[in-house]
Amino acid sequence: MLTLDVGPLALGVSHVLLFGSLLLATLVGWLIGRRHGCNPESQLFRMLMLGLLVARLAFVLLYAEYYRDEPWRVVDIRDGGFIAWPGVLAGLALGAWYLWRQAQLRRPLGVAMSVGLALWLGGNLMLHALEQGTRLPDLQVRDMQGEPVNLRDYAGQPLVINLWATWCPPCRREMPVLMQAQQREAAITILFVNQGESAALVDEFLAAQQLSLDNLLLDEQVQLGQLVGSRALPTTLFYDAEGRQVGSHLGELSHASLERALARLRED
Repeated sequence: MLTLDVGPLALGVSHVLLFGSLLLATLVGWLIGRRHGCNPESQLFRMLMLGLLVARLAFVLLYAEYYRDEPWRVVDIRDGGFIAWPGVLAGLALGAWYLWRQAQLRRPLGVAMSVGLALWLGGNLMLHALEQGTRLPDLQVRDMQGEPVNLRDYAGQPLVINLWATWCPPCRREMPVLMQAQQREAAITILFVNQGESAALVDEFLAAQQLSLDNLLLDEQVQLGQLVGSRALPTTLFYDAEGRQVGSHLGELSHASLERALARLRED
């Protein structure tokens, strides 16, 4: 499951886990802290903000070459470009400083940090294990000529599957990024699986955007999103040559975030 559906909203499970961990840590800190006349809520929030900032900076520094021509994209976090562990260490370092300097906070903040970190780590390990156990769906879709195609026919080399629609703004923005990768990565197959639209509409969109894409497929019944547990568009899935899912990305891909995902795929 990649998204948690709340009415018409599709929330990324990883995002829900992060902010759920903060909420639980804040609640635990408040319950313990009221006995000591203090509340570590503001310290926990600052730790999270510092962690996110450092995680983003680590990503930008590692993939700095992709930001040279468009430096404003450094602050465009819609691509999900974060490296977690530098952020975690920075947040914990700030927490340790608070514990050292503010004796009255030591018990409530220390317990809150432990609970929040345990939930976040445990949840991410579980999500990773579930993802690694997921296989390429046995699903029949159609190509642009209307012929049936099974997704498992593409097993045998690393595979990227992009779920998209013409009405989706982030799908439209990331399409040139994926097109360039498709032209560049001969050893990786990239499939564009349109969700719920006709071949005529897709052709019209590609002509208007001057896009040239290979491996265009039509999932007119929107079955793939249901099978992989994602109602969000765009969703991009990464499979190794054996058909095992090794990664996923919800939302818009930038050159940098796609390169990170492809680097992992090459290693696998």
